[in-house]
Amino acid sequence: MANYIKDIRAKVGHMPLIMVGVGAAYIKDKKVLLQERADTGGWGLPGGYMEYGETIEETLKREFKEDAGLEIVSYKFLKNFDQEFFTYPNGDQTQVLTPFYLVTQVKDGPADYDQAETTAIDFFDFDQLPDIHFESHRRILNYVKTLV
Repeated sequence: MANYIKDIRAKVGHMPLIMVGVGAAYIKDKKVLLQERADTGGWGLPGGYMEYGETIEETLKREFKEDAGLEIVSYKFLKNFDQEFFTYPNGDQTQVLTPFYLVTQVKDGPADYDQAETTAIDFFDFDQLPDIHFESHRRILNYVKTLV
């Protein structure tokens, strides 16, 4: 059911929805991997919304592959973020429950991300981050920084 969110929005319009979004941080040499988003041009953490029928772990692996172009080998759960409220430019309102993970190993090979979702990926020092598009990603990055 690849258009689950669009199907729901067609029925409920812009009313607030509780959604599940899964996110991840991959840290290498004390730098965090970020994606430059194709939709906003801003930078953020890889992740996205769960599709109907998926498990959280399936969503994690699919979204990380789409956004960062890397296949997850191992990971560990860090924390649930549940106070993330967002109003999209079109008026859609959401409260997002985000199980957040630390990716501990990826499969070797070049990054092959979905260019419809990501225009670039790069590693950044936590003290020299680019412009992070979403406030929720800034809060999560501040949390992850305490773990490094």
